[in-house]
Parts: sequence; structure tokens; C-alpha cells
Amino acid sequence: MSQPAQLRRPAHTAARRRAPGVPARSRPRHAMSRGTTEVDFVKLSPTCNTTLLVTSRHPVRHYRAIADQLLRAEHVHAEQVGFVLPAESPEAQLRLHMAGDEFCANATMALAALHAATQGLDGPVELRLEASGAADLLDCRVERQDSGYRCQLASPLPIRIDPYPFPGAPSGAPSRAAMVRYADAVHLVIECSGHDAVLRERAEQTAAQLGNSEGVSVVGVMLYDPVRGELAPLINVPALDSLVWEGSCGSGTASLGAYLAAKALAPVSAAVRQPGGTMHVHADYGSGKVTGLRVTGQVDLVAEGTAYIHD
Repeated sequence: MSQPAQLRRPAHTAARRRAPGVPARSRPRHAMSRGTTEVDFVKLSPTCNTTLLVTSRHPVRHYRAIADQLLRAEHVHAEQVGFVLPAESPEAQLRLHMAGDEFCANATMALAALHAATQGLDGPVELRLEASGAADLLDCRVERQDSGYRCQLASPLPIRIDPYPFPGAPSGAPSRAAMVRYADAVHLVIECSGHDAVLRERAEQTAAQLGNSEGVSVVGVMLYDPVRGELAPLINVPALDSLVWEGSCGSGTASLGAYLAAKALAPVSAAVRQPGGTMHVHADYGSGKVTGLRVTGQVDLVAEGTAYIHD
């Protein structure tokens, strides 16, 4: 795994416009055939939720086509793609626009880690970021570790949390579940004892159905085992026709924290084990609602380079 310091190189004139704070590549470019687009990227691993951040500038109308190729196993391969842009607000350092217009907490923390690495910030440092799917600026605390970065993100708050009937526990009894609703996302949190193939299949069917009916940028189905403290996150981004069991999910972890706080009618702090590692969530609660959400995870920088997108 490459060290963040390797990203700090003297800037030089780049062939294409580049987001502020992202270093220009010093390697020579290869002559490519017509109809090929060169895409500069950095690959990061926020708690094994592999993320590609595109640092070269491209028309917004091309985002989904670029992401479609980058995500493939025979290409660069990752679970999600975001595009690094200049911030619109003078109070923010950078902006992240996900390929499916969704909000992604892990990708936002990946952007914070990338900015800290390219600017040589060891931290702890407080950054303010803009992100697609989030109406307000997002505060992220970043601190360099022996390997990678530890990031804590103040996540958007849900609009409401509604009970949701979901029969599907392995025993056949109905699971306790709730829909955590945001302005442009829904996360269905399902308490269950383990998650066998039957339950996972039902979760996939539900995620697809919600993607068709809810009219939001992202749908999550979070299978949570409260005894083991384990979360299996499933994410559907309808615009990308993407349905992925992720290594971890930051926004899903935040939704779980909101669900647990609303259920307990009290603040909650929890370590949440996921396939890619453990994330932490803290939910503040008062006056009958969730008043704050913070998720914490580890971000590692994996690779950087140029990908070729063919028309």
C-alpha cells in the first residue's frame, strides 16, 4: 500500500484542468487512439470500501460513462467513483460529486484524506467539504496515522425514521426494522440474527424495489446483527444500475447510529464491525430526535495513475 507522502510532488502544468490541491502527474502520457479519454485517478480504501476519486476534469454528462468503465473488474475496479471539483463555497476546501449524484460518507472521508496527503497535513486538522447529495457543508477531522488516515465526518441528519415491516429473519420471525429517510436517500436498517443466503436475497430484492419506487439517488439496506455488532451493507445507486454488498458503508453506519439512538431515545456510541473492518458511530439525541451524527473510519491510499476510457 503506497504511503501518502508519495503523492506530494512539485506541481507543473497539466494537460487538463485539475481540482485545486491535487498534484499534477509527472509521468509522460502515452499516445492514445482517437475516441479515448485519459482519466487521472487516485484509488483509496476507506475501511475497504474501495473508492476511485477522479482528479482530472471532465464534463458532468460524462461522469456515468466514465464510472461505468472504471468500476469494472477488468478495468481499475472499485465499489464507487467520485469526481474531485473546486469548492463552490469560500468556506470549503474541495467538492466531491459522486457518479450517481448520491451522498457517500466514505468517499467524502477519502477526499479529506487525499487533500491532507497532497497538502502535507499530518493533523489533526479540520476540513470543510462539499458533497453531492448533501445540502450543507460537511466537517471532517483528519489525522495521519502510521498507515493511512483516521477521519471523523459529521454526517447529514435524517429527516425522519419510520418503522418498516420486513419479514426475513433466518428463523422466519419478522425482523425489527426501520426506514431512515434523508432528502435524497433512504436506508433500511434491519435487525437480524446473522444473514444467510435467503435473507441476503430478500435484501437485494427490497433494495431493487426501493430503487424503483423511492425516487432517490441512493438506497441502502443494512443487515445488522445487534448481538455481534456486525453490519452487512447493501447499496443500490439506481442511476448507475449498481447493487453492491460493500466492504463498509459510512452513510449506512450513520443511519444505523440514528436508528439505535431513536430506538433508545438517548445518545448512542457504537463500534460497528463490517466485512472490511470496524467503523465507529456516535449519534446525539435530544428533544425527540437525532441531533448529530459522526462516523469514524480509516482511509488508506492505494494507488494513483491514468485510466483510459474508450468510446
